[in-house]
Amino acid sequence: MATVTGQLSQEGPTVAKPIPWVALGWFTALLVLCYFPIWKHLVWQWATDEDVGHGFFVPVVAAFVVWQRRDQLMQIEYKPAWWGVWIMLWGVAQSFVGTLGAELFLQRTSILITLVGMLLVFGGTRLVKALAFPLLLLPFMIPFPAVIYNQITFPLQLFASSVAETTLEFLGIPVLRDGNVLELASQKLTVVEACSGIRSLMSLLFLSLVYSYLFDKKVWMRWALLAATIPLAILANAGRVTITGILSEEVSPELAHGFFHSLEGWVIFIIDIVLLLAVHSLINRIYSFRSRKAQVA
Repeated sequence: MATVTGQLSQEGPTVAKPIPWVALGWFTALLVLCYFPIWKHLVWQWATDEDVGHGFFVPVVAAFVVWQRRDQLMQIEYKPAWWGVWIMLWGVAQSFVGTLGAELFLQRTSILITLVGMLLVFGGTRLVKALAFPLLLLPFMIPFPAVIYNQITFPLQLFASSVAETTLEFLGIPVLRDGNVLELASQKLTVVEACSGIRSLMSLLFLSLVYSYLFDKKVWMRWALLAATIPLAILANAGRVTITGILSEEVSPELAHGFFHSLEGWVIFIIDIVLLLAVHSLINRIYSFRSRKAQVA
């Protein structure tokens, strides 16, 4: 007992350094002020572009995750990594280049780079590791650059229209496809960018990460659900285009436009969520079965 006590008194408990709240507050305020024009335009796009409407929720959810980890963050021994200053300078330089070239993606991602640099300066790599998950969520609030967006959406448009053509022909509904345009007996349906599935895909990817974080403690499950979300969203959107073609031909052409078309999108999104929950349950069942089988062996 004396030996143990002597060891404890010699080593002493690990005492975390106090968080530099004043300096952190100043740098946070400067980060917001310096990037305010970029933030303003980004928020405006969230409000006007349905493809990135989920952007409003991303910083809120990330802040909630940070708040949940507040006890862990308070116990970290903060050791500033001064090379984080170079990361901050990289972010500032990227913002400057993005502004000169009118490249929104460079401007917006520079905020995240500067934020990581600031966290390194104040808390070191331990702080960044502790905040890895909320930092991973933040890129979901930034829209794809136009070049990548166009490269993704057009193949998805072609896939959705191709699946719709095959299904409609199988059901005996006359259809002729020209690229992403479906020629039906009563009207012409064009699978535009908004119907490519990219909107539901980005929202579901973000939702799958948040869901797995809240309801499953296995880290690998986040990546499993993230991978499963991609085919689910693509197939569900192809189903939406198919259903639109069926309803517009068999019921009324008006169902392919306006409120009913938007309602179909919401219904498909809810179906996507249900399928995601089903995939999560299936993966957990397989994992539990394999675990029990391993224990028996």
